[in-house]
Amino acid sequence: MVLASFALTVSSIDACRAQCVEFTDRASQLELDTFVKSPSSLLERLRNDKEKLRYRLSTYIATTTSVLPSVQTLISASASTDRSSIGAALRIAEGRCTSTKPDAARKIKDFVQRIGDLNVQAGYSAAGDDASGVQAQAQDKGPTQPSRGGALLDGEWKTKLANPFKPVPLPN
Repeated sequence: MVLASFALTVSSIDACRAQCVEFTDRASQLELDTFVKSPSSLLERLRNDKEKLRYRLSTYIATTTSVLPSVQTLISASASTDRSSIGAALRIAEGRCTSTKPDAARKIKDFVQRIGDLNVQAGYSAAGDDASGVQAQAQDKGPTQPSRGGALLDGEWKTKLANPFKPVPLPN
């Protein structure tokens, strides 16, 4: 019992160090566990939506690079049309990790080079052309967009309750 709790603590500490993104942008542990146990379940859930596949998979990888073996299994189980989206997800995750965890970004890049699948590499390269725009958008939204819980609190230190009846600003 003590050994099991120690192993769980060590693995959670290791997972915390591997995360490239802020807490609000991470995938939940349940989602990660589901993906690791059955990578093809992601393809089944997002059957025809390549954009969602790219976003969801990049979130998993940016949360923790320990899912890369499951990504290899996903590539083996996917059709060639899905493989370019998987490659794009890898590139997006690498871009999200570059500034915060360069070792994780390097690990993702090495993983893509080892795969050798032309469709994955094509999607990876194509997403690289747009990577500067993605990083600029991520940097632009950071300071101007309040945190999810921040809307409930006001004040310099977010200690006063906000007015729940204040009109919500509409997006442009």
